[in-house]
Amino acid sequence: MVDRNIANKLGLSQEVIDQQVSKMFSDKESEFLEEVLQTKVDSRLPGAILKGTIVSQIGNDVIVEVGLKSEGVVDASEFDSPDDISPGKEIEVLLEDTDSEGGLILLSKRKADRIRGWETIVETKKEGDVVSGRVVRRIKGGLLVDIGVPVFLPASQVDIRKPGDISRLIGKEVKCKVLKIDIEGRNIVVSRRKLIEEERKSSKEKVLAEIEVGQLRKGVVKNIADFGVFVDLGGVDGLLHISDLSWGRISHPSEVVQLDQEIEAVVIGVDKENERISLGLKQKTSSPWENVEQRYPVGVRVKGKVVNVMNYGAFIRLEDGIEGLVHISEMSWTKRLTHPSEMLNLGDEIEVVVLSVNKQKQEISLGLKQTETNPWTVASQKYPTGTIVTAVVHSLTNFGAFVEIEKGIDGMIHISDMSWTKKYSHPSETLQKGQEIKCVVLEVDEEKRRISLGIKQMTEDPWTRAIPEKYIPGQIIKGTVTKLTNFGAFVELEPDLEGLLHISELADHKIEKTQDIVKLGEEIEVKILRVDTESRKIGLSLRRVQWAAEEQASESVQKPTSADVQTVLSDINMSQVADTQEEADKPEQTGDNSNTAEEADN
Repeated sequence: MVDRNIANKLGLSQEVIDQQVSKMFSDKESEFLEEVLQTKVDSRLPGAILKGTIVSQIGNDVIVEVGLKSEGVVDASEFDSPDDISPGKEIEVLLEDTDSEGGLILLSKRKADRIRGWETIVETKKEGDVVSGRVVRRIKGGLLVDIGVPVFLPASQVDIRKPGDISRLIGKEVKCKVLKIDIEGRNIVVSRRKLIEEERKSSKEKVLAEIEVGQLRKGVVKNIADFGVFVDLGGVDGLLHISDLSWGRISHPSEVVQLDQEIEAVVIGVDKENERISLGLKQKTSSPWENVEQRYPVGVRVKGKVVNVMNYGAFIRLEDGIEGLVHISEMSWTKRLTHPSEMLNLGDEIEVVVLSVNKQKQEISLGLKQTETNPWTVASQKYPTGTIVTAVVHSLTNFGAFVEIEKGIDGMIHISDMSWTKKYSHPSETLQKGQEIKCVVLEVDEEKRRISLGIKQMTEDPWTRAIPEKYIPGQIIKGTVTKLTNFGAFVELEPDLEGLLHISELADHKIEKTQDIVKLGEEIEVKILRVDTESRKIGLSLRRVQWAAEEQASESVQKPTSADVQTVLSDINMSQVADTQEEADKPEQTGDNSNTAEEADN
């Protein structure tokens, strides 16, 4: 009989309808009528799928006639393209609401398509079947693939290897295998990895049986790592190491190949037992090192590009696969470089000279300085010994000063060649950085690239004649104390000329500190003990000046009689003998006053 819900929607009681139907139709006819009425009423309920015809488009609203009391509306965004919105075209839509605020019936084409698609998938596909679809977008845990209905492709099922960024598959058509169909939850899970594994398994044995070293094989790049590239040869992977990608220098394999790129490589190694295959891309062409000696003979000038700068030098690319090294020592004839970057930078185009070629080690030594004339080859001719030059001080050390004679040519003035008479403890006592000075060339060593210079040689050595003539042992002169030490005091006799007043010659008694007797800057009278022209030293005495003063005072108090002359002469002779003996005995004495001036100087 007719369903009660149908009777209610027609506005009649169940009993009345049953009686009328019994009178008018047979049992089979009654069943048919009930089915028709059921379909007619259900097609008007929200959630029902209706057939409709596109009437027009107003803005984003597509007007669709579905045979109800009024027309329905579908949002234009639910159509795949504007071309699909064509008046008169029949489509299926889902009835969402029959009583909207605007008086129009709300319809959905997208939901109707999904329901029909789901019904089709459920009817035609089962777990284990292969399906094709387009990757729509990335979602949590994987990808959404449209095979008529959205299905889930987990990230772990995208490829047999870790795929990296799975977003690269968005918009691409993929084939997958159905893993699970959940009818109640309307959920389908697929696997691309499962399908790839099955396909590879069937072709792996064939590839391993056929592959041999030296063959050219086509494959698809499936993974890129820092050390190389994995290439799918059709069931088995081959490793293309970064060193076999190019004869030239590359920092990463992605500079040569890209993911999913089809390439042809040479088989350079096969281990069938462990299913390992080594591939080479650069081996498709001959090595550029085969006739390198003919192309780059020693002494030839070539142009290249700086591709790498290290602490010890710079690598220059002469052509693809051929690089040479300019060592830091081969960059300049004159500059002392601490790092090659002081002269070269990445990307610089330079001209170099080939110094040596080692084909076996694939090494080429290059020179940058050889492109210019070596200034040291003419230095001895340009600056012979005795030449007076003007130079600029550019650095000071404990042992001397380095000066620039001309650009690229430096010389060194040793501290001992700065003054004939004054002893400096550091060159900064007489020279400053940036100071311009005149000096004399003493020696030129082209092999070691050294020029020795002297300042004192600009004047005559006063020790050869002037000083010995002016300062005579036994002479009493005045001087100024310029320096105090624990072994005595230095006394300036004239500018740049000093003598040593040893602590043992300060007084007759034992002295603990030099400053107890003399003060810095004090003017004193001293007696010259000796003048050593060979070691350029003058020995002085303070106490002997006091002796002379005492003797002179004694003589002025009592004038000697003729009877005392012989006695005085005898005393003088005895005094000279004693002085001589005292000088001879000094090195043997002990205590602070026992050291001689000579020992202090040494």
